[in-house]
Amino acid sequence: MNLIKMKERNQTFDFLCGICIIRMILLHTITFCGHKGDEWWTEIMSWSFFFMCFFFFKAGYFNKTVSGDTKAYIKDKAKRLLIPYVTWGLIGFLIYAFYIPFEIKRYGHPIEEMEWSHLWKTSSFWGNEPVWFLFSFFFAYVLVHFIKKIHIIKPISVFQTVVVLACPFVSYWLYTLDNPLPLSLSNIFMGVFFFHLGRTWRWIIERMGRRNTLIICSVLIVVFVVLNIVWHGEYIMSTNRFTDNPWAAFFNTMIILIGLSGLLIKLPLGRVPVVSYIGQHSMVYFVAHYPILQFYRFTHIVFGHSIYGHYDDFIVLPVFVFCICTWLVPYVEGVPFLSGRFKK
Repeated sequence: MNLIKMKERNQTFDFLCGICIIRMILLHTITFCGHKGDEWWTEIMSWSFFFMCFFFFKAGYFNKTVSGDTKAYIKDKAKRLLIPYVTWGLIGFLIYAFYIPFEIKRYGHPIEEMEWSHLWKTSSFWGNEPVWFLFSFFFAYVLVHFIKKIHIIKPISVFQTVVVLACPFVSYWLYTLDNPLPLSLSNIFMGVFFFHLGRTWRWIIERMGRRNTLIICSVLIVVFVVLNIVWHGEYIMSTNRFTDNPWAAFFNTMIILIGLSGLLIKLPLGRVPVVSYIGQHSMVYFVAHYPILQFYRFTHIVFGHSIYGHYDDFIVLPVFVFCICTWLVPYVEGVPFLSGRFKK
């Protein structure tokens, strides 16, 4: 039975999820260690900026239940996304708050200033900032659902397509207004677009032959490499921010998501040890890594040792985080309110 399930898993998306999680954990680690602006790291970021959008793309590729009863749909998504969001947000905050008295005792003030505006401007928790993704993911799912249920103009599919294609423009417009929506929700429109891009790409790729798909996807990857050099732009999903050329950010992200996923699906890609495991259990690594980082960081700080500017901590810390997250996998996945794995 386990062997059958293993064969049924999509190894391409496990691999890409694993790469995304590894990149994210390294990004947060190097930020804590004060090397985020180093040239070698900014170069890596400039070639991997699209990975956060990949999660929305992947959700659309696999998801087939975006319509139906609204109440049941929202309840199901809330259980799977909002409950882990609140749970892990509180876990991160408790770890964060635990160290504040020690910080005040040693330094006379908290290491990080807590601002009230944070409560309505962002959906992040102090101590576990990355959980904003689960919050935005939920509302993107809800918006996708209501777009699917639009019955104003016929043919419905044409009108829905127009609405979806308008989403990136809405996202950019909100960016020009300094992202006025509360709780970081300005990013859900781009999330909706990439969700539908994944759904559309699955429909297309199932109708193209293997040879045609490999040729087209190989060309798209080459085009991405060239464009990313001569026409660079990046989209930062967490803050709904465009850097350099916004058109380049949009088109280059589309090109590489389609090209890379299609190429690896049709090769096909086998299971890659470690990376595929992380991708298969990406939820655990995603929700748990930041509180572990904070624990390591603040423990060092209260004992008078800052990890900021230290490459030795940057080498040790990822090993520490990945080992603990891997150990946590079976325990977290066995508890629905931690993993979101509620029975349908």
